[in-house]
Amino acid sequence: MFFIYTKPRPELWKGRHDGDDPLHARFFQKMELQDIHMLQEDKHRDTYTLIGFACDEGVRRNKGRPGAAKAPDEIRKYLANLPFHFDETIRLIDAGNIVCEGTNLEDAQRELGKYIKQILQMSAFPAVLGGGHETLYGHYLGVRSYLGESPSIGIINIDAHFDLREECVPTSGTMFRQILEEDTKAGYLVLGIQRFGNTKKLFATAEEYNCTYVLEEDVVNFPETFRIIDQFTERFDALILTLCTDAITSVAAPGVSAPSPFGLNPKTVRMLIRHIANKDHLKSFDISEVNPLFDIDGRTTRLAAYLLAELLHTRHLRWKSPR
Repeated sequence: MFFIYTKPRPELWKGRHDGDDPLHARFFQKMELQDIHMLQEDKHRDTYTLIGFACDEGVRRNKGRPGAAKAPDEIRKYLANLPFHFDETIRLIDAGNIVCEGTNLEDAQRELGKYIKQILQMSAFPAVLGGGHETLYGHYLGVRSYLGESPSIGIINIDAHFDLREECVPTSGTMFRQILEEDTKAGYLVLGIQRFGNTKKLFATAEEYNCTYVLEEDVVNFPETFRIIDQFTERFDALILTLCTDAITSVAAPGVSAPSPFGLNPKTVRMLIRHIANKDHLKSFDISEVNPLFDIDGRTTRLAAYLLAELLHTRHLRWKSPR
């Protein structure tokens, strides 16, 4: 056994209690804690299920800074105390963590995929808390298994790096190449690519695999960036959104595997998330590469919680709107 499942921890969901009036509510007062094996469908509410992937093995193989395995629970702590700007038509579930033990990343990724498929089958939206960016491959496996072989999947990655490396074993830098080689019905868009974060070989590989990308300095041209996103998403039956927090400037996100001095502004990332979260066929989301061991005053972990809350809020508003 190279992985274990751990149930959600009640001690993580604590925060300021300003009173019992629903207007005072915070996330910790609304989060349901459930064993993932006991999930039940609720067709009458808009359901979001958190699942953690406590894993460093892909980062270690990629010669990065381990520590992201501690992120899922740390993100929960910051999310717990955020104000709850929703109504009773939303349902929030914490379903615990898959913990990668030892070096067998591949088995842990498959296990993550199994649980993501289960969450989707319960008509819920999976929000995956990584872990290194190797989280994305397990995330993808779950969505593909749920959809079956026929539907096409567009993967949108907010990242400074292509993660298209060719290695003898899977790492946190190989996931998108793995997917594109295995799945002829998958496509790849990456937003925030940094010229000096990727070799010329990786840019050539992106062209070889027909990847669409927007450089970090060009993302802020929002009309053009949104046009690129919209054109990409129209080509696919289903979408996956993944956020690698090393896409964000190291001033705001110092606690990552590979800090980015020229990274994106957090408000830019928020605008990207809001735009993508409004897509009807977005199936799931993950946030990866938060590394609490190298964080400063919880800066990166807190930002991750805020960005997750932004995604949930945008999705829920869309769910409530007449369509």
